[in-house]
Amino acid sequence: MDNDPMGEIKNILKKGQWRKLFVIGALIILLFAFKPWVQIGAGERGVVQNFGAVQENVLNEGIHFKIPIVQTVILMDVKIQKAMTDAASSSSDLQDVDLSVALNYHIIPDKANLVYQTIGVEFKERIIDPAIQEVMKAVSARYTAEELITKRPAVSTEMQQALTSRLLASNISVDAFSIISFSFSQTFTDAIEAKQTAEQNALKAKRDLDRIKVEAQQTIAAATAEAEALRLQKMNISPDLIELRKIEANLKAIEKWNGILPEVTGAGAIPFIGVGDAIKNK
Repeated sequence: MDNDPMGEIKNILKKGQWRKLFVIGALIILLFAFKPWVQIGAGERGVVQNFGAVQENVLNEGIHFKIPIVQTVILMDVKIQKAMTDAASSSSDLQDVDLSVALNYHIIPDKANLVYQTIGVEFKERIIDPAIQEVMKAVSARYTAEELITKRPAVSTEMQQALTSRLLASNISVDAFSIISFSFSQTFTDAIEAKQTAEQNALKAKRDLDRIKVEAQQTIAAATAEAEALRLQKMNISPDLIELRKIEANLKAIEKWNGILPEVTGAGAIPFIGVGDAIKNK
């Protein structure tokens, strides 16, 4: 069997099938040129526009078809995003405060078309950063510089609530908010350190005073107990008891005596010379 490629091509052209090939090729070119589909990735939403007019429907993740030339689809990122912002403000006692905060937020997915329509894709620069700046200054002005330190959780909560309310109006949801750092002037920082040192010294002095008071009370209690014991002993002393104690003392002395009488019993007494020897010879 003769397989002649050129011959087969000639046969196709003769039969008019080249027209079909041309039509198919043209359709393929048009398909890729106008691309009548769009792919929405993970964490994204598609904002549909008909000749530039934003539509109500928002496209979810996946592949969607669109009308070429008529429709365009804008991709909006609805994943959680992070904004780091620094701001300079003042406390209620007119101390300069420099704050650094972190905000986690995301566009409400079903409202992505409204965010694009009213704000655009640069919503961080237009909405997020100014809102953080204003809230930080407004909340800081309601606390003294010392309260900003001692009541930091309350300050953080108040700022988050204020930002949540403010950004929700722009269809942006707040996921988390945290104060990274407070910084004050060097003069105020030194004053805070001096106050803390004074408080620590005062606390130590109070502890020492309390310890001394306890020790004094213990000493008084011990002395009182001893005095009471002596008083009770004194109440129990009688002439018979005194006589009994004398007899017991004499008996102990006799037990310790070695049998030798003293040669001299006292001044002017008659010496017992040789009496010990006489007793031994008996």
